[in-house]
Amino acid sequence: MDFNLTLIGQTIAMIVFVWFCMKYIWPPLIGAIEERQTKIADGLAASDKAEKAMAQAQHESEDIIRDARSQAQEIIDQAGSRKNEMIEEAKQAAAAEGERMLAAARAEIEQETNSAREQLRREVAGIAVAGASRLLEKEIDANSHAQLLDKLVAEL
Repeated sequence: MDFNLTLIGQTIAMIVFVWFCMKYIWPPLIGAIEERQTKIADGLAASDKAEKAMAQAQHESEDIIRDARSQAQEIIDQAGSRKNEMIEEAKQAAAAEGERMLAAARAEIEQETNSAREQLRREVAGIAVAGASRLLEKEIDANSHAQLLDKLVAEL
């Protein structure tokens, strides 16, 4: 192997080229690579953080849904109990109204019965007076014998 001037020139060119690359090209490339690594690490960290936040949000949403379902069930239970109370109140009101109507009907029946008895007593008194008048063959004065008729009506 012969050393000649070409080999020495190429060696010097190579050394200058390596020095130039190390001085002016290598630092921006290393900076860009480090910056990219930092961005990737930040992106992975953000991804992990977002994943944890999503898991937490999902857990909270499940809690909220569970609470909402329990509140809905409580509302349904309250509505059912209120419905039963309203039905019971309506039954009691209907029973009270029925008792009131029954009492009114009984009072009306009693009044009609008394009225019919009174009318029947009057008719019987009239028949008795007519019968007594035929038996005695004379007319009995109803005005003068009012006490007798009242007594007869009371006995009937």
